Amino acid sequence: MALENMEPQIQQQPSVFSFDRPRSAGSDSGSGSGEEHEIKCPNSPVKSPTKPHTLARLKSRTSSSASSAKYFHAGGRTVYTSGRPPWYDCHGLLKEAFVIGLCGGSASGKTTVARKIIEALDVPWVSLLSMDSFYKVLGPKEHELAEQNEYNFDHPDAFDFDLLIKTLRRLKEGKKVEVPIYNFLTHSREKHSKTIYGANVVIFEGIMSFVNKDLLKLLDMKIFVETDSDIRLARRLKRDIAERGRELEGVLKQYNKFVKPAFDHYIEPTMSHADIIVPRGGENQVAIDLIVLHVHTQLQKRGFKLRKELAHSATNGTKTPDSLYVLEQTPQVQGLHTFIRNKETPRDEFIFYSKRLMRLLFEYALSMLPHKAVVVETPQGIQYNGRRLDASKICGVSILRAGETMEQALCEVCKDIRLGKILIQTNLDTGEPELHYLRLPKDIKESHVMLMDATVATGAAAMMAIRVLLDHDVPEENITLLSLLMAESGVHSVAYAFPQVKIVTTAVDKEVNECFHIMPGIGNFGDRYFGTDFF
Repeated sequence: MALENMEPQIQQQPSVFSFDRPRSAGSDSGSGSGEEHEIKCPNSPVKSPTKPHTLARLKSRTSSSASSAKYFHAGGRTVYTSGRPPWYDCHGLLKEAFVIGLCGGSASGKTTVARKIIEALDVPWVSLLSMDSFYKVLGPKEHELAEQNEYNFDHPDAFDFDLLIKTLRRLKEGKKVEVPIYNFLTHSREKHSKTIYGANVVIFEGIMSFVNKDLLKLLDMKIFVETDSDIRLARRLKRDIAERGRELEGVLKQYNKFVKPAFDHYIEPTMSHADIIVPRGGENQVAIDLIVLHVHTQLQKRGFKLRKELAHSATNGTKTPDSLYVLEQTPQVQGLHTFIRNKETPRDEFIFYSKRLMRLLFEYALSMLPHKAVVVETPQGIQYNGRRLDASKICGVSILRAGETMEQALCEVCKDIRLGKILIQTNLDTGEPELHYLRLPKDIKESHVMLMDATVATGAAAMMAIRVLLDHDVPEENITLLSLLMAESGVHSVAYAFPQVKIVTTAVDKEVNECFHIMPGIGNFGDRYFGTDFF
């Protein structure tokens, strides 16, 4: 599922995603990245690395394997434990999500069919979007009519199709969206919205799903759920009275005056657009199995195998990318590399010299951000013509786990910087990177982003993290990828896919071996830093 309601301490529950039941307020949207919180840089010094045995347990628990269970059921929820594989090719280009449109009369069982499809698909990263979230904001006159059950919520004019189409198009393109939450008790939208991000499959359901021509163009598969009118009325009575606090008389009045005529005039005629008609809704297991079979076929066409292709990307004779910036190889920098590359260096010294190198790296990267001329007065009363950083917002984003080691050095160099995190793990069966977790500041699209990973070999994880930032509307030119050590193949992969991203490192090594390790390299930086290399 898309990321939702994740706890900040991922060590407690790594790579777990939940699909919650829709709120009674009427938002049936599927899981998204949830409300995103800023992670502020601490005022006090950052704590020392976690104990080795704790990190060892974390490492074993966060390793992804296709053979392990993708989900389990708990407390009425489906909890997903599998990461999202690449949703783009080796050039960074997106493959659009597969969008399923579900249409049918009110209380026909559309949401039930959607959940049955999700359960049968047995794949993570599915988002459920409900048309109920896109009712228009009512004015005073319309609100008064709604209180009297005289407002027609079953007419096409009741929906904000412009916002709906914009939201669904962004979801199809892999972008982050903010979905409004409509409250049926107050007939208004809640102040907060629901964030959805990261879906290979989008299931969109609503009574008017097939009415708008522009909306129809976004649907890859169109399903009409056909249910007997008496059953639909019985379900609507139960739902509106029990869940939405309505009176029986008002529900029947609204049904006869608005709901039934809307079905006859607007909804039933759109059945001709359907690719599949599902009688009896969620009880029709045969139809659901056929739908799932087709969706699986489409998902296989959307799969990408990146790492081997990136590792063997042609670099012979290729010009060094203009977007690559390497720290000047002074004796000091070479001396620091000597310490961290030496396999005999004790862990405490490895951490000490790594942090020194990180600070030099960040100072170098900050010099590339825009600066403006300023004049200040010195204590001697003399004016000094200087420079000041001309970037109002800077954000650091670490690629867990090794990238997190760079956060303290960034905080020491850049005061009050906000931090985000992205957890990307290698699937042990496929060898491909998988996105498991992210938490980013809500206004990250307005920031210059320092994307941190200790080492970059093939560039597969870095490309995934950059793709996540782009999906959250961060301009490509505002992203700087920082790493202590990179391989040539990783440099060329990232630079070719995202030419406007600045790549800043302290050294570039020539080769990547068959295990995707940089040669001669540093070894596994995270293991050496956290003391888990003895495993």
